Amino acid sequence: MALNPTLTDWPGRIAWLVGASSGIGRAAAAALHARGARVIVSARNVQALEEFTAQHPGSEFIPMDVTDRAALRNAALDLRQRYGRLDLVVYCAGYYRPMRVAAFDLEEALRHQQINYVGALHLLDAVLPLLQAQRSGHLSLVASVAGYRGLPHALAYGPTKAALINLAEALYLDLHPLGVGVSVINPGFVATALTAQNRFRMPALLTPEQAAQAMLEGWARGRFEIHFPRRFTLWLKALRALRDGLYFAAVRRATGL
Repeated sequence: MALNPTLTDWPGRIAWLVGASSGIGRAAAAALHARGARVIVSARNVQALEEFTAQHPGSEFIPMDVTDRAALRNAALDLRQRYGRLDLVVYCAGYYRPMRVAAFDLEEALRHQQINYVGALHLLDAVLPLLQAQRSGHLSLVASVAGYRGLPHALAYGPTKAALINLAEALYLDLHPLGVGVSVINPGFVATALTAQNRFRMPALLTPEQAAQAMLEGWARGRFEIHFPRRFTLWLKALRALRDGLYFAAVRRATGL
């Protein structure tokens, strides 16, 4: 059952992806461009954005740091003045450093929070007035299966992704009656510069292009939660349902802790 208006007809749609200089965000932007969307990409890495627009004629970029609320607000106002609407807004900015208790770093933990969660709030502040006024469009937050339950090495990362999942659920309840779609993207392991830091085997590892395809399929089916690869994420969902003692024991066995 579709929980959102389906997104299949991309030519001419205005799609703004924040955090699209690399990884899943860049791959999703490229996939949308290939289907005819008018793509705007944002990130801090200006060189990467320039390379993207050079490779994808008709796309454009707005450089910004997601921790700068004024920059996001000004960008949204500019897009509203020029296009009058936003059909798809995707928050895919992310930060990850493996962390466990023995090496707890407050500054690193707060950096995760500022980029992964507070940056999303800055985007909401910028685009919610337009989405509510137009009573259409779609807002998508890229979280992670690491937000389902606590995992090793995700001491700083996991809680920010759990917050995004909860945030998306609350947004859906308020925006769905207005005709605005909301989805949360929960990838498993995707081969990016962030996951390259992991020193453990990553099961069911996908390419960013495979992740982007799964996202487009989820939007086309009107899903609220878009999780992939399902052969991996469905197993994690089953672990979510375990009682705490059984869950902790299962994680210890699986990870060798």
